[in-house]
Amino acid sequence: MRKFIITTFAVVCGSLATGSVMAQQSLDQLLQDVKKARSEMSAENKQREQRFQRERDNQRALLRDVQGQLSREEARSDSLTQQFNTNEQALSEMSENLRVQVGNFGEMFGVVRQVAGDTVGVVRSSLVSAQYPERGDVAKRLAEIKGLPSIDDLDALRILLFEEMVESGKVTRYPTTIVTADGNTEEADVVRVGVHNLVTGDRFLKYNAEDPVHSFVEELARQPQDRFRSMAADLFNASPGEVVGTAVDPSRGSLLGLLIQAPSLPERIDQGGVVGYVIIVLGIIGLLIAVWRLLYLSGVGSGIRRQLKSETASEKNPLGRILKVYDDNSDADTETLELKLDEAILREAPSLEKWQGGIKVLAAVAPLLGLLGTVTGMIATFQAITLFGTGDPKLMAGGISQALVTTVLGLCVAIPLVLLHSWVAGRSRALIEILEEQTAGIIARKAEADR
Repeated sequence: MRKFIITTFAVVCGSLATGSVMAQQSLDQLLQDVKKARSEMSAENKQREQRFQRERDNQRALLRDVQGQLSREEARSDSLTQQFNTNEQALSEMSENLRVQVGNFGEMFGVVRQVAGDTVGVVRSSLVSAQYPERGDVAKRLAEIKGLPSIDDLDALRILLFEEMVESGKVTRYPTTIVTADGNTEEADVVRVGVHNLVTGDRFLKYNAEDPVHSFVEELARQPQDRFRSMAADLFNASPGEVVGTAVDPSRGSLLGLLIQAPSLPERIDQGGVVGYVIIVLGIIGLLIAVWRLLYLSGVGSGIRRQLKSETASEKNPLGRILKVYDDNSDADTETLELKLDEAILREAPSLEKWQGGIKVLAAVAPLLGLLGTVTGMIATFQAITLFGTGDPKLMAGGISQALVTTVLGLCVAIPLVLLHSWVAGRSRALIEILEEQTAGIIARKAEADR
């Protein structure tokens, strides 16, 4: 046991001696590394210090340059400020000198600019510009000019106004491109009547100058009445020097625009709606009945007049049939013959007075239907007012148009039918009176013969 302890202690002492030698070597190496790192760090610090000094010197040089440039710019700014003040004073003196020298010419040039501005609008919308599109540049330049216009500009404005005056009295034909109502384009000759109308064939045109750059001539989407179109066609087809009557719009398109908005007769009738068409149908029926009865009564009257000139009774007319009754009952007494003749007249009267009541009824119903259309139209108007208020009159125009149109249609149907009924009734009554007169004469002659 003792031997083991001694051996172990020897081993431990040996190990400690070996570790001490190794630790000594590590510390020497560490010291050398530290010295080496210190040497390297010292060299690096010197390099950084040298680089910092160089950059500091550069920054100082840049600062001196910037300060020098700032001083020069400040001096230049002061110089420019002084020059600006000098120029302002000189400009003020020159403006005052110009005002004094111009005097009343300033007011005159203001009037020129105003006239030029008004001329721009007139020339731009003029039909003459459709033929000469570039002629308004002079007026536009004078309207925008800031200085004094030259003599040439004033003379050009005078010529432009004189040209507008002269062209307003001419009827000219020239070719151009037309935009049709369906959006297509076509090349055609147009006739310009001064500054009032522009036509091609029987169509009226207008000059669209809303966009000065892309102005064009276009066909009216809706043409005026046929009589105006006929005048336009006569003018377009007229030869040079020929005098042709035509419609002229002195308002440069305003009256024509209102004219084409007016509804035509079919459109006006259509505003009456169903009630209006019913009134028209009844009027046509009444007119046909009246014409038929007038023709029938005229034929009957011709037959009666022929019978009055004939000694032989004919059954083809009422008077002949009555005379036939007399011939058949010539041997009867006066009272019996009178009754027979009265019976014959009663048989003939219905055929002569036939359909008179129908004409009278239609003449009475037509204004009542017109009143019905008036009431329905006013109901529609009040419904529109209830829904949309009274802000837009166009919303109420439909109902008011129906009310007025149906009233007019009812009166237009009733008045002729009343007159026709009176005419037909008068003709039939005249024929019945002839029959009664002839019958009374026959009875009188019979009574004298029986005495």
